[in-house]
Amino acid sequence: VRPLLLLVALVNLAWSLYQLPATRVLEGRLCRDHYAAHDPSALRPDGTVPEERCKLDGIQQRLGRIQGAMETLWVAGVVDFLATIPLVVVAEHRGHRFVLCLNLVPRAALLAWTFAVGYFDRALPVNAILAAPALSLLGGDCVFNSIVYALVSELTDDHVLRATLFGYVNAISSIFSLQLGPALASATMTALLWLPLWIGTGLLLLAIPVIVSLPSPSCADDDEHDPLIPRPLPPAKPTLQSATAARFRAVRAILTSPSRNLALLLTTLFLAALASTDTKLLPLYISKRYAWRLASVGYLLAVKALLNFLLLALLLPTLLRWRRPPATPLRSDADADADAETAGDQTSLAGAHASLALSVLGALAIALAPTVAALVPALLLYALGIALPVFTYSLLRSPRVMATGGAGAGTGTRLFAVAMLVRAVGALLGAVLMPALWVAGLRVGGWALGVPFLASAGCYAVAAAVVRRIA
Repeated sequence: VRPLLLLVALVNLAWSLYQLPATRVLEGRLCRDHYAAHDPSALRPDGTVPEERCKLDGIQQRLGRIQGAMETLWVAGVVDFLATIPLVVVAEHRGHRFVLCLNLVPRAALLAWTFAVGYFDRALPVNAILAAPALSLLGGDCVFNSIVYALVSELTDDHVLRATLFGYVNAISSIFSLQLGPALASATMTALLWLPLWIGTGLLLLAIPVIVSLPSPSCADDDEHDPLIPRPLPPAKPTLQSATAARFRAVRAILTSPSRNLALLLTTLFLAALASTDTKLLPLYISKRYAWRLASVGYLLAVKALLNFLLLALLLPTLLRWRRPPATPLRSDADADADAETAGDQTSLAGAHASLALSVLGALAIALAPTVAALVPALLLYALGIALPVFTYSLLRSPRVMATGGAGAGTGTRLFAVAMLVRAVGALLGAVLMPALWVAGLRVGGWALGVPFLASAGCYAVAAAVVRRIA
């Protein structure tokens, strides 16, 4: 699992190094265009404008719209969530290493194109930035997460160990994308705006040998084969086209006739993904409401990510081991496994509900925080809800959820692909809704700047009510 965790670290760190510089590049371009048209005297000799003068509502509204469009294109691509099923099938035919390497291409292109739009500002219009996210056709976050979580879920059948591994993946993602990434981006972009983009490209190049080092499932099967027993002939593989069509039919069967618990769990994943898109607005929100420089915002977000890491990597695994039922030697193995599975499901349900409740309180606190002093504890409270994916993904492997009415039993890999598709749809809706609410809040000003986080709190509250109904 270590190469997989290293891959998650490199990809998330590279992605987080892109976000703050991209925001500053867009803000600087929009700011210069605004003052060139309305007040040319504000321009410096080199054509730039001090960042403090770029917080006008008109500039921030355009910035919010462009970032919302970029997020929509990255999630939908042309289109990421539609490419998930075909690319998962390609991973089964060509190997997951091929698809993971392919996934690095749009990420590197996004970094390079952001640099081009910012550096060649005389040749490229600011809206040209929208071209790069469309490459998520080759695989964006939906494809990457589908493969990573499916690989992790296949490592063990023990619910505690599986949840612990999910916690490690989320902890690594959190520490690198939400703590080290923003802090490193803040430090390096202060010296040179383009430096985070160059470092991110280098990290993606380093990810290639890590992907190559990932073990292939077929290798494990070869190691376990007895050399004295003749190897059976492998069954004929279906064509890529027929396998893709079969996978689409299987996914459609799961979505059209799910079990009650699976339907409720997928609804929870959808609402949580929609609500979590508010975090994309945190840099803009903090910069506008509290008049902070974007380079300083990364350090504040790093505090939130540090708590995320401590919770997922240390506290959560300890809690899961403590909640494991003690072994009873008088009971049969089947009964003991059933008891462990039931206890694991109860722990996951309780953890999911607690995470959603903390997310509701945290989002409300962020929306209503009048000062930075009040915002810091609000961010820490919001960070406590980060463990939600650990519990929801663990429930996906539960027998009570994997059974689907009319569709037969869904495999773990297939259910993870469906879960990522549902999350992608929620993230796509959030990528449209949250920036629209942000722009509307800018028009009103004051407390209305927190409207996206109020909407997020409402989505989390509905998701908490849905989790309560899972039996």
